[in-house]
Amino acid sequence: MRFARFSKNGQTTFGVVEGDAVKALRSGLFETPEYTGEEYALADVQLLAPVQPGKLVCVGLNYRLHAEESGVPVPAEPMLFMCSPEAIIANGDTIVLDSDKDRVDFEAEIAIVVGSRCKNVSQDQAKDHIFGYTCANDVSNRDLQRKDGQFTRAKSFDTYKPLGPWIETELDPDNVAIQLWQNGELRQSSNTNDMIFPIKRIFEFVSSIMTLNPGDVIITGTPSGVGPMKRGDTIDIEIEGIGRLSNTVK
Repeated sequence: MRFARFSKNGQTTFGVVEGDAVKALRSGLFETPEYTGEEYALADVQLLAPVQPGKLVCVGLNYRLHAEESGVPVPAEPMLFMCSPEAIIANGDTIVLDSDKDRVDFEAEIAIVVGSRCKNVSQDQAKDHIFGYTCANDVSNRDLQRKDGQFTRAKSFDTYKPLGPWIETELDPDNVAIQLWQNGELRQSSNTNDMIFPIKRIFEFVSSIMTLNPGDVIITGTPSGVGPMKRGDTIDIEIEGIGRLSNTVK
């Protein structure tokens, strides 16, 4: 199923996306779906970021070809960092660059949405605690990243984490195409089977460190082909089986 968070007539609610329509839910995102009976065309609602996480956990260097193009060794275990959840914006929102001079890159990623409170989850149990998956853009100021020697500031500016358009709950996340277009030109094209650490291993690793809560988000690294954005760009990210996340840049 595809779950969206949307606004209609000044009200924010969750819904189930079916084709070009969304059926409004009376229930919460992590409850058994209970419908209100209202249905809207997707074109007539404003899609919001599908979740508002308490934690936004990020994985770096998780695709073999990206590690090669970065000139760094393949890591022995997932490399984690945290970003501000306030950086999250929705499909259709605008990415606002923090600088017109610094290099600010796009990074297409698949994101995990946590479905239940958990800690120390094994790989075999991971599926029981994952609600679903969505598209993410891990926007990154490379100049600040080099200056700081770590990632928090470079990746946490408001608008630097587009997420959406919705959450897909039925997906094999370890074997789907992931692509990014910049102004209609294909820049990233890979498959999640190039991941160094698959989804279940990432979930096991993160949950061994911290308690995860419903709605928390883990973004899982980007494939090769990252590049800089500029004012006026349109960035489209598509993940097979999920959908397309589109944002403009200013």
